Amino acid sequence: MTAAPFRLDYGPDLEAEIARLEAFFVAHDFDPRPAPARWLALKLLEGERDVLDSLKGRPGAEAVLALANERAAHLRLVYGEDVDLMAADRRFGFVSGVTRQVVQRGALNRFDLTRSIDDVLTHRWLGLPIFFAVMYVVFRLVIDVSAPYLDWVDGVINGPIAHAAGSLLDLAAAPEWVRALLVDGVIGGVGGVLTFVPGLMMLFFFLALLEDSGYLSRAAFVMDRFMRVIGLHGKSFIPMVLGIGCAVPAIYATRTLSSRRDRILTALLTPLMSCSARLPVYVVFGLALFGSQAGTVIWLMYAIGIVVALLAGAVFTRTILKPDQASAFVLELPPYRRPTLRGLLIHMWERVSEFVSKAGTTILGASLLLWLLLNLPWGVADQRDSYYGQVAQAISPVFAPLGFGDWQTSGALISGFAAKEVVVATFSQVMVGGEAEAGDAVLPTPAEELWGVVMGFGQATWDAARTLVSIVPGVDLLGTTPEPEDTALSAALRAHYTPLAAFALLVFVLLYVPCMATLGAIKHEFGWKWAATSAVYQTALAWGAALLVFQGGRLLGMG
Repeated sequence: MTAAPFRLDYGPDLEAEIARLEAFFVAHDFDPRPAPARWLALKLLEGERDVLDSLKGRPGAEAVLALANERAAHLRLVYGEDVDLMAADRRFGFVSGVTRQVVQRGALNRFDLTRSIDDVLTHRWLGLPIFFAVMYVVFRLVIDVSAPYLDWVDGVINGPIAHAAGSLLDLAAAPEWVRALLVDGVIGGVGGVLTFVPGLMMLFFFLALLEDSGYLSRAAFVMDRFMRVIGLHGKSFIPMVLGIGCAVPAIYATRTLSSRRDRILTALLTPLMSCSARLPVYVVFGLALFGSQAGTVIWLMYAIGIVVALLAGAVFTRTILKPDQASAFVLELPPYRRPTLRGLLIHMWERVSEFVSKAGTTILGASLLLWLLLNLPWGVADQRDSYYGQVAQAISPVFAPLGFGDWQTSGALISGFAAKEVVVATFSQVMVGGEAEAGDAVLPTPAEELWGVVMGFGQATWDAARTLVSIVPGVDLLGTTPEPEDTALSAALRAHYTPLAAFALLVFVLLYVPCMATLGAIKHEFGWKWAATSAVYQTALAWGAALLVFQGGRLLGMG
């Protein structure tokens, strides 16, 4: 004997309306196929947008939709909530009942523990301060723990790798311009960005930790109240959080939002989040000009991005993107889980490898093009007189009121349009270039360099471990650890910028025109009009914010 198919009971009133629609299908010869009649009736009452759109143009659909709208309005009037929420309550109630019958739990089960933790982490007043405190700790860890490795990677790239490349070129009797192209252009440009891979590894590890533990969903819930101010709900915060990794997949993640207006507004705000491509810029300027406060400065960049996104969203909501009918915010909050080290390392590796592959393509191409422009017309003695320098000088007056009206900075900001990582690669070539040539100095032997690499890694690991343990209150293993040695780029930046000008520059890098890939994603999803809107408004916003920071700081005596 065949068992009857399972059918969830949605309660007498909703079941009566489902039956009414099914009878209407039969009475008016409306064919619900390929969907089952019961399923289609329920989805029409729930107002499922995709289902409603699929019926347009079908014979008899107009009468069916009219009846469904009428009965859904009746249920909403009776119960004071939408049909989709009523149906969801019945589904979750059924699942909860089955779970209680078949699952044995201890005195304190995961659901109770999750609810107890959420009473604190999603508290109306405590939730947001806790979220910002968590992000502050994360970025302090990213900087403090990864800093020893930054020096080690910089030493490896500009030491053994650069020396080995130079030796091979000497053996091949390569022309001087080839040596300059490979050592200064490729190794100097791409290597200047790869130096910050340890920081990115730390960032992606801790973001994976927050995501796998279930906390990021709570962050979206906590932000719902503030997102409502700009006509969005907490679900829009999820693509914005994804933008901390990369804005491109975050733009495509807006497809989960039901309203086109919500998708457009979220896509316009997401590039204001500090993506991983900006982190190398924050790190190199933070360590060079802010020392022990570098972690605080980097945290401020992420916090400023969120605050500016809320303000920009409020302006858009009251002007060109006025909200549609308010929609309910339903977000599943998964139980807290203990992330596995294997899972965290896999997530970290996937995201870091994506960044490294970009360094091998986009940044490599940009570095080669930049080297070429810095040396044309061929044989130019001063980089200022090169094609690159001439263009950079032409636009540098635009940035003069912001505190960085020099051709080196304006040129780096232009190259950052290709990818924000290229900003660091540009500074590496323009401000350092071939200054680190060994000249007549005796280079260490390959064995000595290899030993130095191994010992340097061991020392970096020891320093990072001490830093990590010293985060515990009352524990201090750092003692009088000497400050890490300056890289050539850090020394050049400190000689070139004041802390106030550097902070204004970081604010500009945070807010100005998204990279080409992000604009391409916006264009693909919403068209050229919105891509152009994103480019124009963010650049204007960045200029105004940097002006406010620099000139305001000078008025307060900080400059």
